[in-house]
Parts: sequence; C-alpha cells; structure tokens
Amino acid sequence: MSRAQAESVIKNIIREIGQECGAKGQAVSETLVAFMVKAVVLDPRNQFNVDRTLTKSDVQKLIKLCVDRLLDPKSLSLDTIKMQVYFDMNYTSRGEFLDEHRRVLESRLAPVSREITDSRARTREELESLYRKTVSFLVLRSGLGSPTDITTVRETTAALQSVFPQSELSTFLSLNKRDKERQLNELTMIVTGIRLFNKDCGKGGDCIDDLPAILNEAVPATCKHIESELQDSQQLAYSYTALIEKLDSKDNLGRDHEIHLHLLKKALYNVRQHEAFLQMIVSDVITCAQQVEKLQKELGARMEQLKSTVKAKTAVPTAQVFPHFIALSNYWSGFQDEMVLLSILSNIVTHLRPFQGNLSELLPQRDIEPLLEGEEVRSDEERMKGTAGERINPSEYKKQDWLFPETTVNFDRLPLQYRGICGYTLVEKDGLLLSGNPSIGILKHKEKYYIFSSKVAACAFAANPDEYIALIAEKAKQCAELIQLLELHHQFASASHYSEAKAGDMLMVKPITKSDSSTQTDTHIVEPNIVKSYEWNEWELRRKAIKLANLRTKVTRSMQTNLSHMRRDNISQVYLPKEAGSQTKKHGASSVPKPQIYLAGLRGHMSKTPHIVQTNLTRAVDES
Repeated sequence: MSRAQAESVIKNIIREIGQECGAKGQAVSETLVAFMVKAVVLDPRNQFNVDRTLTKSDVQKLIKLCVDRLLDPKSLSLDTIKMQVYFDMNYTSRGEFLDEHRRVLESRLAPVSREITDSRARTREELESLYRKTVSFLVLRSGLGSPTDITTVRETTAALQSVFPQSELSTFLSLNKRDKERQLNELTMIVTGIRLFNKDCGKGGDCIDDLPAILNEAVPATCKHIESELQDSQQLAYSYTALIEKLDSKDNLGRDHEIHLHLLKKALYNVRQHEAFLQMIVSDVITCAQQVEKLQKELGARMEQLKSTVKAKTAVPTAQVFPHFIALSNYWSGFQDEMVLLSILSNIVTHLRPFQGNLSELLPQRDIEPLLEGEEVRSDEERMKGTAGERINPSEYKKQDWLFPETTVNFDRLPLQYRGICGYTLVEKDGLLLSGNPSIGILKHKEKYYIFSSKVAACAFAANPDEYIALIAEKAKQCAELIQLLELHHQFASASHYSEAKAGDMLMVKPITKSDSSTQTDTHIVEPNIVKSYEWNEWELRRKAIKLANLRTKVTRSMQTNLSHMRRDNISQVYLPKEAGSQTKKHGASSVPKPQIYLAGLRGHMSKTPHIVQTNLTRAVDES
C-alpha cells in the first residue's frame, strides 16, 4: 500500500470513529481520535501488525476498540489523554502566545487602518471625518480607554493635535500606503506616551487603567492559586505512590486488589501529568512577575528622565522628547502583554481541572485514608533526603559516564529522560512513577541522561540500559498516556506530539528509516569586505605616495584643437517617419432664394386699355 493510500484509509477510519462517537452523543476532536487510533495500534495486546496492510476485519476491530475507549466515562487513562491533548493544543511558548495575540489585534484593527490609508479625502468635511477616524484608531491601538468615551477622545485628540495637526493631513494623504501605516504606528506610540506622561503629572488620564498596580495584585494571586492546585496534585501523587507501594509489597493479591492497584496507577499518571503541566505554568507566571518588576523600574526611570527634560518649558524639541514618549509606549505595551499572558495561563489552569473529575468519584478520599493508616506518605523531597547518602562510584564503571553536581557545569539544566522519573522503578514496579535523585549520579548513555531513585536502581539500570529502555517503551505502548508523560515521542515514529499530529499521518505502515537528503553551504557565510585599494607591496605603496606628492604641485589643464574637434563617436536615435494622411477636398452646398414674381391683369379687364401689375415676392439673400 502506498503512502497516499494509507493516509486515505486512516482519514476514513478517523472520520468513521468521530461519526460513531457523535451519533452516541460524544463529540471528539480529530486530534484525540488520531492519537487514540495510534494508541490502540501500538498496544501489543490488540495484536495489530504494523508491517502489513490492515484487512477489513482489522479496520472494524480498530474502530470498535477506539470507540469503546473514547466513550468510556470512567476511564482515568482517557481523562489523562484528553488533558494532554488540550494542553498541547492550547499551550505554547511565551513568545508565540504574544505573537498570536498581536496578530489577532492587527487583524481586528486592519479594517480601520485600511479605511484611513485608502482615504481620498478632499473636502473639509471629509478631512475632519478622516481625522476623527485617526483618533479612534489611536485609542483602539493603544488600548488606553474606549473610543466611545468622550474624555478619552478629547485627551487623545489634544495629544494628537500637539504632534500632528489637522492641517498636515494633506501631506499624510500624499504618502504611499506603507509610509502611511508606518506613520500611524509612530503616532500611536507618541500619543500613548504623551497620555501616559500627562497621567503621571496629574493632567487627565482617569480612564487609563493602572496596569502596574493591577499586575502587582494579579500576579501573586494567580501564582498562589496555581501553587495551591499544584500542592493538591502533589499530595494526591504522594498518597497514591505510598498506597501502590503498600499493595505491591503484599503477596497473593486478590482480584479486587489487582483492579484497585491498576486504578491507582492510572490515577497516579493523571495527577503526575497535571502536576507537570502546572509546574510549567507556574514557571511562566514567575517569569511574568520578573518581567513586570523589570518594566516598572524601567518605566519609572524613563518617566523621571522625561520630567527632567521637559521641566517647566513651554516648548521642547521633538528630537528630545519623542524617543521618551515612544519608550513609555513600549513599556506600557509590555504591561498589556503580561496581562494577556496571565489571563491565558489562568484560563488554561481552569480548563485543566475538569480532567481530574473522575478521581474523586473512582477514588474518594474516604476510601484512601483508611488504607493509608500506619503508612508513611513521603514527598519527593523526603525521598531524596532518604537517599542523600547514596552515591555511585564512577571508578566502577569504566565504560560509562556519570555526572555529578560538583563536576558538571549547568548540572540542574541537563535534559533528563522520562521527565526525571526513575526508569528502573518504572520497569521493576510495573509502572510506578518515582522521581530520581540527582545527587546519586546521572548516567549519560548514548547522549541521553538518566536519573534514578536509589543507588541499587542506578547500578541495575547501568548494567543493561538498552534492555530497560526497550522495556519502558513496551510499557508505554500498553499505557498510551505515558508517551506524553515520559516524553517518549522520539521512540515512536507514529506517535508524534499532539500539536504536530495530523489526521492522515501514517499509523499502520512501517516508518521510513532512510531518505535522500542534500545540503548546501554558502560560499561566504559572512558578507565579504574586500578593500580594492589594499596593497601589501611596500614599494607599490611608496610609488603611489610619490605619485600623490607630485600631483599636489601640478595643475591639470585640457584644450581642444581643430584636429581633435569632432573626433569622438556620436550615436543618435531618431523616430522613423510615420504614415500620415490628410484630406483637402470638402463637399459644400449653398441655398439661393427662389425667385417669385407674380403678374396681375393678364386675363384682361373691362376697359380697352390693359393694365398689368408685376409683383416681385423674391426674398433677399440675407433673409434666406
């Protein structure tokens, strides 16, 4: 089966699974369905062979297994996978969050900006309307108040008139579109800086929110709230770990205990994943707090510098104050970014909470507490203290590298495998998650770093690391949520990161391990800087120096003689004669008055003498 055919089959399977779940009242995303298909295929217990094409019966079996797992309302494993899918589809780095926010803001303001830059105002009324639109755009872009608030509009208009009076609109309209957009952005920053400076001086700015004060309250409150949830998840993880160790130490477990143990491990994966996500968010919130503190210091220093520049002067050169106004605007934009980022992180924390809804129902606290009577529930820190005296002797392992805090630079920043979980315990305790202790020693194997919960675990793992790595991968195939929790994406060609997964990815075809590739290297990575006048020969330099010294006392003259006159080559270009025609003959006509002469008396009269009267009725030429 070709790759295109395989992708088409997978898309049809995913579509059919989604339709069946929708028909049963459960809406699922394509990303979740795609990962569930991968998880079912990877699980060796389902007996799917990735090296051959799926038959029709295999497809029906795959669809049924996926639908059953997706519609299980009491599955902690499904809750964990849903949590992972949601987090990876909604969480990204700090820079990408802010870039996306700015992109959305630009897209929303694009119609207003386009209306200003495309304007062809000519009359006085049109120019006044364009100026009002510019004021509204500045208010919306700066985020300082509402364009429907009269006070905000007046303050913005006054600030704009001080740097861009309405009489300069004609110059603005003569610019091209790119220059207009650039000038609008500059005006936004300058006007924002003026309004912030006026607010600090007590001259208006009542409609501007005090973002530094708001952030000083919101950041600690958000951090406290997230740390409280983090502590709750950690406490549950410690309790589940202690209970699993207690049940696992007993011999001849009954079926009920086996089911309880399996459920506890699924719950442990859920809370450990929730804990890992919350730790990432807490780190971002701490970064927010540091950034807010830095912005406050810089804003205060810049404001004092601006005040000392302006003082009581009635007029200050723009070259001195405009850079300060722009800097104030940038600092304020930084505060606005921190507000947006804090809101996004709080929203993510809120949406993570429902994915632990089944914990309290399947494992209520009233059932856990009696089982923990007489048992010591130890935290990760307490476990590390218990193994503080244990340490690997690197001289016993000649062919392996062991890293220790005192001999390794940036020891705390090493990219630990399995998110700092002990791989030996995971295999030997059938999926138990225990955090490792770095003071025991970190094993470097094939450019990867492994940490352990005890010296015994470290020695056993170091004796055959490849076998344990393979067993951990097999365990992750049976528990799909471990792939994300332990960051095992690189070990599964078909299980990519959720945010990078596509519905048509290859799931049942053996992954391609070879490919043709090529690279191209630039001839000059750094732009060359060749000085054409450079000379390395000392005698050549002397010759040039003598020549320049002689030229200083000489005068250049030129003349033209009769013999040299008209000796240069000239080239000219003329247009070929074009065909032309003219018409000289003209048809014309004139109208001459028709003579009209009447005679009276031709028939005779009673008298013997005839009397004839002639009447000329012909009209004159000028009357015709």
